Amino acid sequence: MLGPFKWGCCSQLQRLAAKKGIVFNQLGMLAELMRNAGKLRESFQSLGQLEVEGSSGGGAVTVKVNGRLEVVSVRIDPKLIADADAELIEDLVAAAVNAGLVKAREAAAKSLASLTGGLPLDLFPGLGGAGAPGNEGP
Repeated sequence: MLGPFKWGCCSQLQRLAAKKGIVFNQLGMLAELMRNAGKLRESFQSLGQLEVEGSSGGGAVTVKVNGRLEVVSVRIDPKLIADADAELIEDLVAAAVNAGLVKAREAAAKSLASLTGGLPLDLFPGLGGAGAPGNEGP
């Protein structure tokens, strides 16, 4: 007899080893990220050059946002201003800014994916992680 061991223990050990493997894999990704810190810093700086547009109201309001999640410009159709519906304009600007921020986060994530080694953007404040402005979670 082999003592108190049961048939199920091997699968439990395999699950534990798999969990530890995930941790070691993530530590390896973090080490790779640290080795590429200079490249990552340059990439963060270059995100200012990346620009995307968000729009609302069928293009009546267009907002440009860069990869650092900064609003670069806002364009409002003069016809919309002539109608002088301030509440509608405010709603459309907010919607366009939010659409632009979503696109900028996605573009930044794609741009940085090769350097972050698959680590979640939550580790990088300001890029759509849980702590990013406007993305505090549910």
